[in-house]
Amino acid sequence: METQERAHSQNEQQREPRATEKKPNREFPVLPLDDLVVFPHMPPVPPFPPHHVALSGEMATAALEATTRSERGLCIFRPNPDITYDGIPNITKADLSPIGSLVHILRFKKDDGDVLFLAHGRERVKIEEILSTEPFISARVAIVNSEAEIVDGLHQNLELEALVRSNEEMFQRIVAMSGRYQEEYGAITKTIEQPGRLADYIAAVLDLKSTDKQRILEAVSVTKRLNSLAIILARELDLHELENKIQHSAQSVINKGQREYYLREQLKAIQTELGEAEDLGLEIDELREQLRTTVMPEKAKQTAEKELNRLAKMQSFSPESTVSRNYLDWLLNLPWEVSTEDSLNLRAAKTVLDEDHYGLEKVKERIVEHLAVRMLHTRRAKDNSDTERDRHAETSADVPAQKPAAFLTYEMKSPIFCFVGPPGVGKTSLGRSIARAMDRKFVRVSLGGMHDEAEIRGHRRTYIGSMPGRILKGLRTAESNNPIFMLDEIDKLGTDFRGDPGAALLEVLDPEQNHAFTDNYLDVPFDLSKVMFITTANQLDTIPIALRDRMETLELAGYTTNEKLQIAKQYLLPRQLTANGLTAEQLHIDDAAIDTVISAYTREAGVRNLERELGTLCRKEARRIAEGMTAGTTKISAKSIPDYLGPEKFTAEVAGRKAEIGIATGLSVTPAGGEILFVEVATYSRTAGERERAQPSQLRITGQLGNVMQESAQTALSYVKSQAAALHFNPGALDTDIHIHVPAGAIPKDGPSAGITIATALASIATGKSISPDIAMTGELTLRGRVLPIGGLKEKILAAKQAGIKKIIVPRGNENHFVDIPEDIQSGITFRFVEFMSEVFQEIFS
Repeated sequence: METQERAHSQNEQQREPRATEKKPNREFPVLPLDDLVVFPHMPPVPPFPPHHVALSGEMATAALEATTRSERGLCIFRPNPDITYDGIPNITKADLSPIGSLVHILRFKKDDGDVLFLAHGRERVKIEEILSTEPFISARVAIVNSEAEIVDGLHQNLELEALVRSNEEMFQRIVAMSGRYQEEYGAITKTIEQPGRLADYIAAVLDLKSTDKQRILEAVSVTKRLNSLAIILARELDLHELENKIQHSAQSVINKGQREYYLREQLKAIQTELGEAEDLGLEIDELREQLRTTVMPEKAKQTAEKELNRLAKMQSFSPESTVSRNYLDWLLNLPWEVSTEDSLNLRAAKTVLDEDHYGLEKVKERIVEHLAVRMLHTRRAKDNSDTERDRHAETSADVPAQKPAAFLTYEMKSPIFCFVGPPGVGKTSLGRSIARAMDRKFVRVSLGGMHDEAEIRGHRRTYIGSMPGRILKGLRTAESNNPIFMLDEIDKLGTDFRGDPGAALLEVLDPEQNHAFTDNYLDVPFDLSKVMFITTANQLDTIPIALRDRMETLELAGYTTNEKLQIAKQYLLPRQLTANGLTAEQLHIDDAAIDTVISAYTREAGVRNLERELGTLCRKEARRIAEGMTAGTTKISAKSIPDYLGPEKFTAEVAGRKAEIGIATGLSVTPAGGEILFVEVATYSRTAGERERAQPSQLRITGQLGNVMQESAQTALSYVKSQAAALHFNPGALDTDIHIHVPAGAIPKDGPSAGITIATALASIATGKSISPDIAMTGELTLRGRVLPIGGLKEKILAAKQAGIKKIIVPRGNENHFVDIPEDIQSGITFRFVEFMSEVFQEIFS
């Protein structure tokens, strides 16, 4: 405490000098040096020998001579970047740094125009006035005594101590980390008691930029000096850590390469002593033998020979040799001419398809047709071969043989199918069944979410870790050039900066181009014409038009209730019994119970959820058996289903609904199957302000409707307004604000097939007549009142049947489509075919 008060008193005396006291008048030569910063009061121990400086120029020589004559000292200041120390006619105080160093010249020597001197720092100084600039710069300076700074209060003492510790710790870490400094440099910091001199010492020892050292020199305040030093030390510490990391990584790579080389040489010597040497030459001989026996196109063979010759000239430990080996491995192990023989027994093929899938008659019929065509081509090719052999036997050597007919030389191309349907209808499993029916290998590749074109075409060999694309990988896995190749979820391909996989598939799925498909990795054409490609999709809209045009679309609509029942009995339930460790003798589920699960616990076009619910029944029964709660055969009836699966999840959506004004029931189709839509229309009166401003009536449309559906709503409104006389309602009934809403609002909806439904709901509002909830409708409406045909008819009828609809209004243009709809779907529903909207109004409101 007494020390602080005494220091404070001294500080007050310095800040308020007596009027009688005169400032010391100190005149010194000044030498501007931009690359030398000297710190005062450094201890006379290493690394602080006197500074050795070599200069040239008349000004430097004159300044040093004057200094040695007067034996008073020399001031060194750092000039501004655009100032040089020689030849300055009118230098000012602003041209030099605000703080410099007063140094003591220990030795001075001239040598061929240059001057060399040894100097040691004494004090911080600042220029008060430039006295002269010729023959050297002379100035009056004042000593800046930074150690006289007083620290008031406990908080500032703690802050100063924390700064000292932080700087000292970082300096110790830098000394320990770097090989440039000796260990004793860090120990000297323990002997320095003054915080300011500690900062000067650290800045002087480290190999810092002259700008950083000058910043420390100019920091008169000890606290500011320590703060500035802390920032510089933190940066230097980061640089040393990064430098050490880089050196360590580089050394690791070098050491690893040397270690691998020595190990390889030792292994080679050991193998030679044991007689087990595996030389690269032996591997090349094996590759040459494999190339000789492999049947492949001439161009591919030439490419393999060229690459093999390159490999023979490489060192075995060269990284390039590994790349070359991998390339040859792919080139020689692809099934260039390896094919499996098709099973052309049509009856056996149909039996296999029926065993694996119930229904799907159109798809099965198309597969059998393809097998029949292939059987005829095979038979005709065999007959042609026998005919040509007999003809050559009968023809003399001097008479040329006739050229065979064109149809006999025709190479049959495999079709490219696209199975389109909602999830769970068996698209992927159908591809496996086709492969089993034709006795071919099966390869499946999922395209969902694929964004990289290289997944199809492969990577070029210039990239590290490059590989062929999925197509050639699948063929190598199948070990056959004519497998059933299924490209799953083709409607979910993506596009980004890595290319468009859909565009890459244009060549793969085109029979006119894929006979010479070139993968970027192999860079050799491969014949894909024998591969039977099958793609699957939930919807066609997201598939590019050019790609869709190359495929034959086969639609797999949702299953009917009867089809689901048969699928459950024949396929799903036996599979779930086996999966859960049960037998048919332990658990029996009757048809009524399965039908209850279908109608009350699942709502889907496929059978995935149905299989899950059946699996739940099996698991619960397996637990009862394992716990000893039941024995013998358990029979599950429709009444006991809620005991296993809980309350019903789905009920008929129109059950309990009453006829209301402004609500019409429509039908739609989604990627997941058919659905019913309730179109709701409401009108509301305008405010007095809106009537005064004579604003036009507004049409609000909500429910996440797409552009096409919104245009259908506008068309329906215009048509209903034009039919005011025919419907006998006041034309002004719809000249108000109208709100059309289609629940559920969280699900996006689009398409033109809701046109007549929206028009019916608007007509109900205008006429005040209600609409029966048992009637559903679908059809596109034109502005003249024509009802155009729609798609997805089977899915819509299935949705209507599940919802309890009794009557469906369908466009007359779809009447001929009912040939493909099973009778069990049509049973229980009355269909009305219309061509004009007036017929719809007559059916609804009569």
